[in-house]
Amino acid sequence: MMQRRKLLLGTAAALAGCAISPDRNHDGSDAPWTAPLRRPVSTAWVLSSGGPRGFTHVGVLKALEELGLSPDLIVGASVGAMVGCLRASGMGATQVERIALEIQPMGLARVTLGQAENLNGAPIAELVRRHALEPRLEQMPMAMACVATRRSDGNAIAFTAGDAGLAVQASAAIEGRFTPVRINGEQYVDPDWSAPLPVRIARALGARRVLAVDATVHLDSAPAAAERFRAMDVRKKALVDLDAAQADLVLKPDFGYWVNLSSEFRERAIDAGYRATLAQAPALRRLHAL
Repeated sequence: MMQRRKLLLGTAAALAGCAISPDRNHDGSDAPWTAPLRRPVSTAWVLSSGGPRGFTHVGVLKALEELGLSPDLIVGASVGAMVGCLRASGMGATQVERIALEIQPMGLARVTLGQAENLNGAPIAELVRRHALEPRLEQMPMAMACVATRRSDGNAIAFTAGDAGLAVQASAAIEGRFTPVRINGEQYVDPDWSAPLPVRIARALGARRVLAVDATVHLDSAPAAAERFRAMDVRKKALVDLDAAQADLVLKPDFGYWVNLSSEFRERAIDAGYRATLAQAPALRRLHAL
């Protein structure tokens, strides 16, 4: 009996970090949805997807805050949605940086059981709810749009209202790795293959001026060892270029091709974003003064 009890306790502990039923349909009042913005927007910041490369967004925000610049709207894809939500909720860039450096990346996913994808991003939603100063998108001091791909038709959808944590989880659900997030009967995944740099979405939401921050790969400087990723990188660049052409100014901080989740890499990516932004200070001031 004691041995059986220990086995049951061990099994329970092993499953504590698992998501047994990750395909829950979120259809309550907090479910994210697309709603008209509550106020007009002139200037938008667009933060791209990019996985660990997205730490550079934090450095960009630090420099923009130091320059005294702010937007009416932030539009984020995947990691850009996570960083953008914290800033749009009223959090200062220094506080966003502290979270970025303290975060335990392995704690941002749970193992799934019985699903094609082996990870569930519910901890991402929990992180946003825990740290964001305003939990609902439509109530944030800055207008915020989290972009995700609707799996049924491949269209990029901008969530502008509802639970920010769930919207970010949907935006960060990397297809093939994280379980999709089901919202009002539809599955949503990361917008990497629909709108990794959603400038056109920012324009559709009314932005007249757009600063885009591209944290995707630097294809031209890819080392020979990265050749196996080239086809995917070329495809991603083509999508990014379509939207980058619609931005007024694009920042693309360079911190090398290879990425990881170490403290050293995070600090390097943040610093690259900070320096690249300050180097464009005159152009940024002109853009925000128009």
